[in-house]
Amino acid sequence: MARVDVIRVKGGARLAGDVTVDGAKNSALKLMAVTLLAEGRSVVENVPRITDIAIMGEVLRRLGCQVELAGGIATIDVPAVPGAEADYDLVRRLRASICVLGPLLARRGDVRVALPGGDMIGSRGLDMHFSGLARMGAEISGEHGFVIASAPGGLRGAKIWLDFPSVGATENLLMAAVLARGGTEIDNAAREPEIVDICEMLNAMGARISGAGTSTLQIEGVHALSPVRHTTIGDRIVGGTWAFGAAMTRGDVTVHGVRPEFLDIALDKLVSAGAVVDPGENSFRVRMADRPTAVDVVTLPFPGFATDLLPMALGLGAVSQGSSLITENIFDGRFMFVNEMVRLGADIRTDGHHAVVRGRERLSGAPVRATDIRAGAGLVIAGLCAEGMTEVGEVHHIDRGYPDFVADLAKLGVDVERAQVAEPRYGF
Repeated sequence: MARVDVIRVKGGARLAGDVTVDGAKNSALKLMAVTLLAEGRSVVENVPRITDIAIMGEVLRRLGCQVELAGGIATIDVPAVPGAEADYDLVRRLRASICVLGPLLARRGDVRVALPGGDMIGSRGLDMHFSGLARMGAEISGEHGFVIASAPGGLRGAKIWLDFPSVGATENLLMAAVLARGGTEIDNAAREPEIVDICEMLNAMGARISGAGTSTLQIEGVHALSPVRHTTIGDRIVGGTWAFGAAMTRGDVTVHGVRPEFLDIALDKLVSAGAVVDPGENSFRVRMADRPTAVDVVTLPFPGFATDLLPMALGLGAVSQGSSLITENIFDGRFMFVNEMVRLGADIRTDGHHAVVRGRERLSGAPVRATDIRAGAGLVIAGLCAEGMTEVGEVHHIDRGYPDFVADLAKLGVDVERAQVAEPRYGF
């Protein structure tokens, strides 16, 4: 029987101390794709040591690049003519690999990218990628599980309006536009710090982009880009996880390596819950002396409350005084892990996009399973507020977003271990 890893935490811990956040997963993956736009050696620094980065490295290798990942640095040598196909066996493990579509189409004029199931062209999550590229002159079709895109005459600048400020669509269209003929305007573009990070790397490579961090991006196409060395911004979601953990456990944690302005609304919610937040230049400290007070949370695109922090908001509500209303506006499946929180004794009722959370003084340790990256981390943090032992299974999800998660917990005072078991022991 196959053995699987679990994380066990003993309840009653108070997070205290200093923790350093690595580079942002959601930035570093796309910065690695950006390197495809320039022949030669580019270096991306402050890359998190997580499984998703390793998978993206393999995606690039299969496109003909030489990739070295060591010490938080990705060194990528891009050939004069990169490959054209991203295979299903990698795409199914990393949906973010769709971000090679834009740069490969711009560099080569043709690309085949496998899609992980469903109606490849009708997929709601990718419609804006395809329609925006089509406005730039791309011909897009689907065949045998692949999306096939070509631009025989080259991409041309266009005015593109996004129905929703999609991060993925903004990234793909941005990377395609930098080598297109003429100017491109992307309206209702995503404003996330990770988008700004991509724009800064592209401009350093010779692109001409203005409006980064606003809802309108202006791109003037250039003939070619040059390789560069770029440092990834800190991961605001990992930083936010530790911030909520400090508040939930009535702890005192200083987070280094991420700018507090990336978490303005999340940190403001913690202040409303009773925490003291001290921002620094590239760090912040969160202290909570008493039981949190319930706060309502609504997820929205940046600069709103990040959907990736919703599991932590639910965890905070579960141990707060009073009731919280948590509203999810981004992903339909974000509440999938609520049943696991209920196994820990949380009082949560969901109705569509809303969850009502009635706080309890203490949760109850139980075996649970991670359903995604952030839910997994959220369950571990919730386990710190439970009586007894909590065992979180399917922790490969956590590995995709949190380097050294167990070591960081131990450093902050948690009685924690990672172990292998013969089979999952949670009931579902």
